[in-house]
Amino acid sequence: MSTITKQERIKGAFFASIVGDALCLGSHYEYDAKKIHEAYGSQPIEKFMSPGEMMGGQTHGIGWGERNYHPGKKAGGTTDYGDYNILVLEHLATISDEVRPFSVANMIPHWMNRLENGWGSWICTMTKETYAQVKKGVPVERLGGFSNAMAIRHVAAHGYYDTEEEVVDVARKAMFTHINAEALGGGEFFARVTHRVINGEKPIDAIENVGLQMGGFYDTKVAQAIDKYKEEADPDSSLSREKFSDDLAITSMARLWDVGRSEPIKVGKASPTEGTLPGAVYFILKYADEEDGLKRALQANAMVGGDNASRAIAIGMVLGAYKGVDAVPNEWKNTLDQWEYCESLLNQLPLLKS
Repeated sequence: MSTITKQERIKGAFFASIVGDALCLGSHYEYDAKKIHEAYGSQPIEKFMSPGEMMGGQTHGIGWGERNYHPGKKAGGTTDYGDYNILVLEHLATISDEVRPFSVANMIPHWMNRLENGWGSWICTMTKETYAQVKKGVPVERLGGFSNAMAIRHVAAHGYYDTEEEVVDVARKAMFTHINAEALGGGEFFARVTHRVINGEKPIDAIENVGLQMGGFYDTKVAQAIDKYKEEADPDSSLSREKFSDDLAITSMARLWDVGRSEPIKVGKASPTEGTLPGAVYFILKYADEEDGLKRALQANAMVGGDNASRAIAIGMVLGAYKGVDAVPNEWKNTLDQWEYCESLLNQLPLLKS
């Protein structure tokens, strides 16, 4: 097997996360996995789709109703999770190589400009709240709301900063619209795991070691994901024999959340870190050692639905770091709207310059 260079791992982390996100554009916030399965011809998704394509143009976001969540996007585009990672990449590509540490204040003008000029994707509640805070002059250190949704935005930082603690700093700061400890910790968890995989650790070892290091909630969620992965892989388990085993596995790892709407939210498939983190780890472990595991993991994640785009960033960055950029299928590379644009920016980052 050919050696994968560190640069290929860094690019793999970025592009696999963006491709995984784009693969979810068509089904983002659809919580019915059976509906997705039937709409896509009872087979895994193979190509990028526009929002709600094959499903009547809308998806069913529990609590927000049926709608088009990304009205300015088309097949090959990204959801707001991908948009945020591209935004951070744009910022990192424009600042000096010597800028340490990462500054949210320096990035906010670019963030405001992007939001105000054709964002095109869903604008989450925390983004709206933080935007209003900035307009009111709230200090940077006090920005953000209390959502426990995991919103990883720092993937490009792996091409700029070469130490784990620097990348962790960016991971937490790039999620400046959130102040919830679990959400910020989710970003830190995957930053540490990805950094270690880029530098040669296997995903399972990095995941277990980081879970142990962070302890508490994170160690518990890692253990839960590992147990669920093993249960689904056991041919004698009832879960393994279910047609929608991934869907059942993901929804079983977090509570139902009855918030007074018409139906309870299946938190395992929704945005909160308590479901997103173990859900992403489950897919990483299930497909890490398969030859085409990156492709299959991103497909399987998209097919489950819910906030699949949030999980896609985490799954893509870890498996992309493990397998390298060449593991991204050519048909996805050739049809992703901003591949060449992002590659030109990545090549300007300190760790990726020729």
